[in-house]
Amino acid sequence: MTERIVAAFVPLVDCAVLVAAREQGFAAEAGLDLALVKEPSWASLRDHLSLGHVDCAHALAPLPVALTLGVGHVQVECIAPFVLGRGGNAVTVSNRLFDEMQGAAAFTDPLETARALAAVARRRVPPLTLGMVFPFSNHNFDLRYWLAAAGLHPDRDIRLVAIPPPLMVDSLRAGLVDGFCVGEPWNSLAVAQGLGSIVATQAQLFPRAVEKVLAFRSAFAQQSQSVARLLRALDAAAAWADDASNHAALASLLARPAYLDLPQDIIAAALDGRVHLASGADVHDRSFLYFHRHAANAPREDDGLWVYAQMVRWGQIAPSEHAERAASRVFSPALYRDSVRGTRVDSRPVPPPFDRIEFAAKDVPAYLRQFDVHTPFADVQAL
Repeated sequence: MTERIVAAFVPLVDCAVLVAAREQGFAAEAGLDLALVKEPSWASLRDHLSLGHVDCAHALAPLPVALTLGVGHVQVECIAPFVLGRGGNAVTVSNRLFDEMQGAAAFTDPLETARALAAVARRRVPPLTLGMVFPFSNHNFDLRYWLAAAGLHPDRDIRLVAIPPPLMVDSLRAGLVDGFCVGEPWNSLAVAQGLGSIVATQAQLFPRAVEKVLAFRSAFAQQSQSVARLLRALDAAAAWADDASNHAALASLLARPAYLDLPQDIIAAALDGRVHLASGADVHDRSFLYFHRHAANAPREDDGLWVYAQMVRWGQIAPSEHAERAASRVFSPALYRDSVRGTRVDSRPVPPPFDRIEFAAKDVPAYLRQFDVHTPFADVQAL
């Protein structure tokens, strides 16, 4: 008998694995009726997941950690047993801001680019306004980290605002923001419409970063007999989606009104890692966004610890051993290993981030002491 699984998603290129699982028959072959529900924002998706209106979700990697810790919302224990995509985000600035930045850097190095933006930010009154998609997102954390590396305090020198991904380009067009960090295809759409320039990618800032995961409420995952079958179907779908020979077909699926409802060529470029950077170079970076190769789908406890470290650094939670352990458990690989045959581990050394400060998962407090720019938890509580 076919079992029904309802998954929420936000319209982004990295919902591709779920779309492929449904449209290419991988879920059906596993005896599953995978229903996909488009959400207008991450807040809506979070609420529907936490309330049980959907069974699982295409989620920002930090979102199940925030729910598990009860930060910014009700407390709902979650797990993320499958990584749906790595990379795929970028920072885009308005044409006006880009023009002001141009004299300061060649835009070949993300740290120099951040310094060019910082030079403009220090002259601006009122401060620059930059969009990110959700407080508990790598977009927020990556943007903060990038700005702070150039000496800016993202809570004092910049105004950061949360905007749903489908509204980012309209916000730039309306002059409501000076730039944003968002997932594809919204950066490339802004470039195609002549509204802005891409000045950094997530692959440049944090190579191989986990971006989207499949998130479940822990209670559902423990009770459902279909989760393991779904993970196996998604593993097959991810392999299909990562094959460049399938990108034209995948872009055609994603372009449908039910999913992204955007031009197929822009979606195809993102799938292929073809990004038009502000330097004028058309970069073809296969690590820009990927779904399966290099053991991409395997969660790691270190991924949860990195999220915990950023939440502490930016004052979203107080440091505690309990929160640290809980965050690591969200990304436990046990269910993935038990469900997917022939699971692999990416044995390649992880490249350091753009500032060369490597993440020390075994000693998060020592890692955090290396940064001068941070927001103490007490300061946030007082706001």
